[in-house]
Parts: sequence; C-alpha cells; structure tokens
Amino acid sequence: MSSLQTLSRGLTALKLVAQKENGLAIAELAEALGVHRAIIYRLVSTLESHDLVTRGLNGRICLGGGVVALASRVEPQLRAMARPLLQELAERTQATAFLCVGQGEECVAVEVAEPETLLLSVSYRVGSRHPLERGAAGIAVASLRPERPEDSEALRQARRDGYSVTRGQLQAGAIGVAAPLVYPAESHFRFEGCVGVVALQDLDVEAATKATLDCAQQLVNCME
Repeated sequence: MSSLQTLSRGLTALKLVAQKENGLAIAELAEALGVHRAIIYRLVSTLESHDLVTRGLNGRICLGGGVVALASRVEPQLRAMARPLLQELAERTQATAFLCVGQGEECVAVEVAEPETLLLSVSYRVGSRHPLERGAAGIAVASLRPERPEDSEALRQARRDGYSVTRGQLQAGAIGVAAPLVYPAESHFRFEGCVGVVALQDLDVEAATKATLDCAQQLVNCME
C-alpha cells in the first residue's frame, strides 16, 4: 500500500470518526473504508501515536487531543491569510470589511479591516457576535448549512444568489453584504465562514457584492 493511499485512508478515517459523537468501533471503520480490520488497526495505531485519535475503554475510536491542538491554529492562520485581502476589500468599497465564522448558532467576527479614509465607521469589531440568520454575515454563514423547513426567505435567497444583502438588521442605517466561503467539492478543507462589508453611508451594493465575491474566492484559493 502506497504512502499516499495510507495518508488518504488516515484522513478519511479521521473525518469518519469526527462525524460520530460516540466514535466508531474498529469493525465499523473497516466497513466504512472497505478494508480489512488489520489495516484499520495499523491506521488507528499510527493516528494514536500522534494523539489524533484515542480508544476508550469500550474500544471505540474517538478524536484525540492532537486534533484540538491543530484546530486551535486554524483560526490564527486564516486571519493572517485574510488580513491583506480584507484591507484591499475595505479600500475598494470604502466600507468596514470583515471575516466571520460560525460558532454554534452564532456568527462571530474574527478579523476586521477599515479603509484609511473612512470617516464614519460601523461598530463591528473582532469578537462581535450575533445570531445566525441575522445580518448579512450570519445569513451568509447559515447558507452553508443544510436546508431546513423553517429557513427564512432571506436565507433561501442567499443560497440561490451565493451572497447576502441586508439593511438595518443589526444596526440602524447599516447596509451589509457578505459572501460565504465555498470550497471545491474535492477540497479536504472546510471552514464555515464568510467575508463581507458593512457601511453606514451610501454603499454601492452592486460594486460591493462583486468585490466581496472576489475576496471570498481569493481567500478560498489561498487555503487550497
């Protein structure tokens, strides 16, 4: 078995384990991957040696602490990649630009940029959070999630358009535009987030939408 095939199976095994709250048994993982149990034992042993999985007393395989350590570095790296792109977006639109991520049922701003000449800024700072399905950013992030019967028309529209535009939902007079981070089907990387802009003054929504979609695509390309 080639090293690339082994790596691919190991990554697939990690994703399968992550999808199950109570983990997976060796037999279940072998069946899911379509390989002999002996291969799974070797894969699990290797993943255990790197603290990426752990076996409980019941023998079920769960994610290990090493995954948490890796995940803790994702957001800082994403912010570093996004920072220059957001600054360019802010200058291009003359509005506050942001990168937001989904955390449970909330949308959280993790990076913000403002144009140097902005006179009137929106109160949108790193750490700002609000419910999903409110504000352009929240709706954009929610559009990445599976459809539900109770979804709002604004959310359904965002899925159709590929972006969201809102007015005055989070702050009176504010206009927001946001585009979700959409990855190619073959991508192993998935980060539930969006980029966008928000302004209190008149905003050229059409131009801002194009700039925001361009920024989202550039950021996705950086992560590939």
